[in-house]
Amino acid sequence: MQYDPIKRSLGRVFNATPGLRVLFYRLLNLLLLRSWYIRRELKKWARSQGSMADILDAGSGFGQYSWFMSKLGRDFRILGVDVKEEQVEDCNRFFKLLGNGNRVTFQEADLTRFSNQASYDLVLSVDVMEHIEEDRKVFYNFFESLTPGGMLLISTPSDKGGSDAHHDHEGDGISGFIDEHVRDGYSPEDISEKLQEAGFENVECRYSYGIPGHISWKLTMKTPILLLNKSKVFFILLPFYYLLVWPFAYLLNFIDVRGHHKEGTGLLVKAFKPAAN
Repeated sequence: MQYDPIKRSLGRVFNATPGLRVLFYRLLNLLLLRSWYIRRELKKWARSQGSMADILDAGSGFGQYSWFMSKLGRDFRILGVDVKEEQVEDCNRFFKLLGNGNRVTFQEADLTRFSNQASYDLVLSVDVMEHIEEDRKVFYNFFESLTPGGMLLISTPSDKGGSDAHHDHEGDGISGFIDEHVRDGYSPEDISEKLQEAGFENVECRYSYGIPGHISWKLTMKTPILLLNKSKVFFILLPFYYLLVWPFAYLLNFIDVRGHHKEGTGLLVKAFKPAAN
């Protein structure tokens, strides 16, 4: 399964005007369960942070989390980095149109090489680490880039089927729903050990996407993308599909984000750089 062609198609539709782009962000916030988790944690962090902050959006993609964080504090300065030049250019253009280009900027960067010494109060990484083989190097760069006492917030698939991966059994040719990941997912023990090795302390891991969330993901993400890959005609039917499934998905997301899951297909991770003595 390749997401990029679908992303490019959606980007062309919603980039027609700044208003459509904001609508796209709001739709992503409604539909994506990981956004429910991430936005809740960002709100908690912002309440304790004060009026000023420097933030790194590590793997900024469409820029939806940079946009959300820019609304949490008028003096929050945000740098989004991504390996895809076209997305960086697109985000810089969009935020300039919004009038936020002076405090929300984007640049092309490889996270295995990107480090700004003690520059950020928060580093956010959403659905990025499963794409990077040299994760230890990235975690070290995150640690170096944080100010003392700064927080790292990660959302990533777990090893409980987070990539919906399955191997090619008996020559059936099935390689998995998502074939862009270098690992199927992290266990809490694995990612905690790597973060502590990089220097982080107070590492907190919790499962997301329990049974309710996994069902919601199948309804709102997996099924539509499978259909869109079969035929672009489904773009026309997509709004009607979501009108039907959204009430159920909303309830499932609500239950999932408020529950405690012994297992789940996602991981939400917080880790802190030790405060200066």
